[in-house]
This record gives sequence, C-alpha cells and structure tokens, in this order.
Amino acid sequence: QVQLVESGGGLVQPGGSLTLSCAASGSIFELYSMGWWRQAPGKQRELVASFTSFTSADNTNYTDSVKGRFTISRDNAKNMVYLQMNSLKPEDTAVYYCYAHLRRTVLPAYEDHWGQGTQVTVSS
Repeated sequence: QVQLVESGGGLVQPGGSLTLSCAASGSIFELYSMGWWRQAPGKQRELVASFTSFTSADNTNYTDSVKGRFTISRDNAKNMVYLQMNSLKPEDTAVYYCYAHLRRTVLPAYEDHWGQGTQVTVSS
C-alpha cells in the first residue's frame, strides 16, 4: 500500500503565506515524480507545481498563475514534497492535492497516487 499524507492547509489573508507538506510512505520501489494539484469549487483540477523527475535536479514545472509566488521543494530521503506559497490571492483558494507517480516493484508498472487533499482558503 502507498499513502500520501498532506498537511499545512488553512485560512490565510491575502498576501499571506502557507507551506504545504506531503509525505509518501508504504511500498515504494521508485518515486518518479511528485507534485501538487488544486481544485477550486466549480473548476477542473489543475496542476500547480511538480517535479517532473524526482531524481533529477531542478526539474520543476509551475502553472503560470503561481510562477514567482509558489516554490516546490523536496526531501528525497524522506519521500516528501513541499509547496511554499507566498503572496497568496483569493483565487488561490482551493483544495490542494499531493500526487505521486511511482512504481511499487522492479516491474515497469507505474501508478498515480493521490493524497486526501488539504483546504487552502485565502480571505480577509
């Protein structure tokens, strides 16, 4: 079994900051990529930020609306990924989901796994 556990969401005023954390645990042979998606009410889920390869340095991807404000980072040894969110705007309000693209055995069978989601609300 694989688990992704997120933490760090909450209520913050516009212009404020939050840091989200996600820990992947369980039977993981290779963690290929990790990142964050979000889904606002009435909208489709969108990719926020990701490491497109968890083992390569500086291989990150951001959606345009968060560039310069959000920073994704990782701890390879702990299978963790973080999302530092600065200068938050009301339009950043959403449920944020951690995801991981991984394989559980030496076989080339990759899977997508998702966390339960954490609510981020930006409001005065």
